[in-house]
Amino acid sequence: MLGTALREALTARGSSVLQFVRSAPTHANQLQWDPNGASAIAHSEGLEDLSGAIHLSGANLAAHRWTPEYKREIAESRINSTHTLATTLASLRHPPRLFLIASATGIYGNRGDELLDETSPLGAGFLADCCQQWEAAAKPAVDAGIRVLHLRFGVVLNAGPGTLASLLPIFRLGLGGRLGNGHQFMSWISLPDALAAIFFLLDSPSLAGPINLTSPNPVTNDQFTRALAAQLHRPALLSVPAFALRLAFGEMADEVLLSGARAYPAKLAAAGFQFSHASLIHALPALLR
Repeated sequence: MLGTALREALTARGSSVLQFVRSAPTHANQLQWDPNGASAIAHSEGLEDLSGAIHLSGANLAAHRWTPEYKREIAESRINSTHTLATTLASLRHPPRLFLIASATGIYGNRGDELLDETSPLGAGFLADCCQQWEAAAKPAVDAGIRVLHLRFGVVLNAGPGTLASLLPIFRLGLGGRLGNGHQFMSWISLPDALAAIFFLLDSPSLAGPINLTSPNPVTNDQFTRALAAQLHRPALLSVPAFALRLAFGEMADEVLLSGARAYPAKLAAAGFQFSHASLIHALPALLR
């Protein structure tokens, strides 16, 4: 969802975009790569003199139950691909000036109502450990003098494919409800603000390192549930017990559904970035109209 929207927005902005694909290229603006392969990127000379690189790939956290094999895929799809790309970019004669890499607020772990900015201590757990290794994998690019930014995304809300779209059918039936006690914080950002923030970072040479790509107003799961139900004019009286989530989803329930991080975009705020959808009151009507 995010990669497609970003590619379209960059093209509309007048940028020429080179897309990495795993299968054989079908267009001149595509380049084949294997994130885990020995050859890594075919014809890497085509990367010379690019202004920037953006890396968003990684296995879907919710696509499968978290077996040991799928947890390994979640981690390796992020860590290995980042290291492959960072190493390749660092080896160029004329590398890009900046390298933006997706990360996640999961790096902070489950922190209750503690307000977290980019200087906060990192957390523990599978996702927190995975995100820390993910960010560390970019070290070859940092060492080569490339400006590296780790985009610590919250949940990206969009009317199209994504988290919000998967919830709408349930909530429209009046069956939406909080997860567990609903106290876990949900850091979020609207898709338009996520794209605008990425453009802002592309044009802000003083910013580097971790960046919380989240709204300045995170909400609890209970608050989000009530706001979405109210926007759809439906009740939100139900709840899904924590034990039922653990039974259905296993470890993912505790790491994703029942866990939360109250992240604040301190670096974006200090740099003067203006959110169009700073709160759910602004975001949901705009996304669902």
